[in-house]
Amino acid sequence: VQLVESGGGLVQAGGSLRLSCGASGIVFSINAMRWYRQAPGKQRELVAGITTGGSTNYADFVKGRFTISRDNAKNTVYLQMNSLEPEDTAVYYCNAEIRSSIYTGPHTYWGQGTQVTVSS
Repeated sequence: VQLVESGGGLVQAGGSLRLSCGASGIVFSINAMRWYRQAPGKQRELVAGITTGGSTNYADFVKGRFTISRDNAKNTVYLQMNSLEPEDTAVYYCNAEIRSSIYTGPHTYWGQGTQVTVSS
């Protein structure tokens, strides 16, 4: 199983980006999917999460600006980022709890990360 992210880039403050993360390989089911970020010199932090049923949670610093969603048929999670600020500059990682078969428990996978840079 692999998680492949896309959609990062350079944007001016106040702009928007949409990140995507798709799971490929042998996927039986996916539980929670999350986005994390890590800025230079800082610890990785949770940005947002979404359950299979669509319940969401957000870090306080992105509430009202970012929206997480998922397409279960495509095994894909999205992060719509609006009103971006220079402080949002970081490498963004997706994370998912994936079962490869009915006989195995969920395993946590990470994407390779995608760089988001917000200029002032």
